[in-house]
Amino acid sequence: MTALKPEENDVPRTVPQDSESAGETPAASGVDLKLEVVIVPVSDVDRAKAFYVGLGWRLDADFVNGDTFRAVQFTPPGSPASIHFGRGLTSAAPGSQSLYLVVSDIEAACATLVARGADVSEVFHRAAVGGPPISGRDPERRTYNSFATFLDPDGNNWLLQEITTRLPGRVDSGVTAFTSVSDLADAMRRASVAHGEHEKRNGGQYDVNWPDWYAEYMVAEQSGKALPE
Repeated sequence: MTALKPEENDVPRTVPQDSESAGETPAASGVDLKLEVVIVPVSDVDRAKAFYVGLGWRLDADFVNGDTFRAVQFTPPGSPASIHFGRGLTSAAPGSQSLYLVVSDIEAACATLVARGADVSEVFHRAAVGGPPISGRDPERRTYNSFATFLDPDGNNWLLQEITTRLPGRVDSGVTAFTSVSDLADAMRRASVAHGEHEKRNGGQYDVNWPDWYAEYMVAEQSGKALPE
């Protein structure tokens, strides 16, 4: 892994824990608008394709139309959104894009990316929103507060951010979902630890309704609602 780089483009714009909640804003009515694709500007399409194949991202398409148009689509593991790069897609300068990747375990994600050839920075956190980056994962494992970065061959910046509990209003509790086996397993582990504390508070008695408690905890954690006790 590379050393921590606290330059401006490596300092993520996180949402403060005490900021105005999206849940306080009236929900938009009408048709859903789902972010599907983000264009990543590159100078060498085949080099970029080899890089993202090496990361283990899913290659969805590689469309070519003559010498002026080519669209390559990749989807990161567990992501509902994809990236496009190619020819004839954007006038943005190669390497000018910055994107976030949300992970439930920052250290495991970094280890996987390093094993696949990415030059990932060391993990860092911040003691306060807007403060300088500090080496290492957040010691309290606070959600939204542990990060790492890596670049693609053109210099497009990818920021990894560890999120385990969402701020209120970020996820509709009626449509919560886990997009990968690893994310579901991590959520179950956190629920298991929390349920152990729940049983201790209730005299150490076995909770026969633990599946219901797990389900309530996992949905609440993902949607930013109050966690069960």
